[in-house]
Amino acid sequence: MARSKEFEVNEVLDKAMILFWEQGYEKTSMSDLVEHMGIHRRSLYDTFGDKHSLFLQAMDRYIGKVEAVLTGEVKQSEKAIEALRAVFRFMIFEHEDSPPGCLIVNSVTELAARDAEIDERSIRSMAATEELFERIIAWGQQTGEFSSACEPRATAEYLQALSIGIRAMGRTTTQKEKLIRIMDVSTQLLTP
Repeated sequence: MARSKEFEVNEVLDKAMILFWEQGYEKTSMSDLVEHMGIHRRSLYDTFGDKHSLFLQAMDRYIGKVEAVLTGEVKQSEKAIEALRAVFRFMIFEHEDSPPGCLIVNSVTELAARDAEIDERSIRSMAATEELFERIIAWGQQTGEFSSACEPRATAEYLQALSIGIRAMGRTTTQKEKLIRIMDVSTQLLTP
């Protein structure tokens, strides 16, 4: 009879995700993961595979969580400008209870140039954020909140690049007030 797992998979995957987010992929050892996740090495390998496979699963978990939060923020907003500000505020304040920065941005700078699977996941995640920005911009143009001179796709690409910069700066000791000013200027540029 096979032994049942003595842990909840998503709970320990979240622990791995946080550790990778804090330390990066290269700096995180299998011993670190075993200790931080609170499971046996054999259980880690049996459940998640090797370190690289675990990292990809942690990225997928992170992407799913972030997309759910951002979608929820947009749905709760009554106006497009509120939705856009909510997305940026999440990016600025996301790490209040989490490691600084963004796991995806951190992974892009650390690994994407030499790891096709990480590059592909990162590009897919960034594309989803761009699509979200594009929907918000189109919504704001329909309601007259945003200038019709802004081309939604190009503006979404600009906002995505800006959001990556904000999340990278969030990894430093940059003051939140500065990031809020950047958000304010960016949203003002969209208004008629």
